[in-house]
Amino acid sequence: MGCCSGRCSLICLCALQLLSALERQIFDFLGFQWAPILGNFLHIIVVILGLFGTIQYRPRYIVVYTVWTALWVTWNVFIICFYLEVGGLSKDTDLMTFNISVHRSWWREHGPGCVRRVLPPSAPGVMDDYTYVSVTGCMVDFQYLEVIHSAVQILLSLVGFVYACYVISIFMEEEDTCFYSLGSAVR
Repeated sequence: MGCCSGRCSLICLCALQLLSALERQIFDFLGFQWAPILGNFLHIIVVILGLFGTIQYRPRYIVVYTVWTALWVTWNVFIICFYLEVGGLSKDTDLMTFNISVHRSWWREHGPGCVRRVLPPSAPGVMDDYTYVSVTGCMVDFQYLEVIHSAVQILLSLVGFVYACYVISIFMEEEDTCFYSLGSAVR
């Protein structure tokens, strides 16, 4: 196969998906977003499986990758709806942390241009800890950064789905050709 074949393109695309998922995983860990961390972990595992299947000519592994990309697109559409508060969803709930903590997206306080100020509690004697964080001056609101991350994941997954289907069909054609040529050699 040539260098610009569908197989080579799928390998490059899987590598790009891995880098993108790892970057997203890091920021979800920083924000203690447990649902996305779990999803990203599964995504990384399946992309590695798809990469292995592509390199080793294993169409079944690529089929698993193809099915996963459809599920991954669905998950990322949900995340977009969550952060844009579509259909009764609210970005201020603890849904992404499985209601374990009150952490939110890391980008909420650390986005580009954001100025973060920690303010002491307003009631005296409540706690010596700081309880309120004021964030101002963000160039892009955090929910839009999360939406951009999900949109990139959707784009990569859709392109990956198309290339994976193409590579599977190529592998199946090569298998059929080898099977028929082997059958004629036996006769």
